[in-house]
Amino acid sequence: MKILVTGGLGFIGSHTVVELQNEGFEVLVVDNLSNTSLNVLDGIQNITGKIHAFEKLDLREKEKVQDFFKRHHDISGVIHFAASKAVGESVEDPLLYYENNINTLVYLLQELQKKPEANFIFSSSCTVYGQAEKMPITEDASIQRAMSPYGNTKQIGEEIITDTAKVTNINAILLRYFNPIGAHPSAEIGELPIGVPQNLVPFITQTGLGLRKELSVYGDDYPTPDGTALRDYIHVVDLAKAHVIALQRLLNKKNTAKVETFNLGTGTGSSVLEVIHTFEKVSGKKLPYKIVARREGDITSAYANTDKANNVLGWKAQSTLEEAMASAWKWEQKIRK
Repeated sequence: MKILVTGGLGFIGSHTVVELQNEGFEVLVVDNLSNTSLNVLDGIQNITGKIHAFEKLDLREKEKVQDFFKRHHDISGVIHFAASKAVGESVEDPLLYYENNINTLVYLLQELQKKPEANFIFSSSCTVYGQAEKMPITEDASIQRAMSPYGNTKQIGEEIITDTAKVTNINAILLRYFNPIGAHPSAEIGELPIGVPQNLVPFITQTGLGLRKELSVYGDDYPTPDGTALRDYIHVVDLAKAHVIALQRLLNKKNTAKVETFNLGTGTGSSVLEVIHTFEKVSGKKLPYKIVARREGDITSAYANTDKANNVLGWKAQSTLEEAMASAWKWEQKIRK
């Protein structure tokens, strides 16, 4: 079966391509290379020993999307990662996020609705919950007002998919993930942001290597045990495997609704300081950091209730925070050689 992975050379996309190939799928990758590089193709091939088809494509260009689907009419499923994903950046440049995250989704669905049957996995986010009223967060937690344009694009995206699935032959699974970190154990692929990292872990590893002077911790006055924000950090390989399981659920027609939703996390909240201290433990390095003001758009805490994914999908996160941080550090050291 041929599976399209959009944003397939990005952090989560590339790891999912590996897991799809390991399961025997024929993978077709598109990416506009805005936040990644072609070197990721080599890393994927080094892991799997397989070549997959790649096409540089900007999904914001509607006519090119239409042309792509005319040429690839035998796609059995789509896993859609292609999107901008940094909370802070979305606050500074909201229109970039609305164009990149909403228009691209609409153009994809417009093509999929022409097919007699379509299976769609959506890369969603725990940001759709805003600051949830209760922890851990279940899938039926109320959707709060988005705290950032990024979070809003994920809320709107879910609504677009749900509305479209009602009146088309599209079946979809919305995967709301928490905070993906780490790298493939081979250190062939990992998180490689272009420019200054927007996420915590690559900033930590770059600071550990001396590429950054120090890490900024945004706020130590949150109502948490150590005053820093709590997040659910999940190893990217665990996350990638969940996408394959969700796709197989749709392909095997095991879904019980046109649109299903699953949280993907570990079920445990870790504070920013805990992540820093875990890095120090696995790397043997003391990390320079300073406390600065809170960042607009950030929430106090978010960690998942994973019962539904565990019981319905039969998926469970396996890796510890230490294992994830160790793999991220191994990857950072390799790419800076």
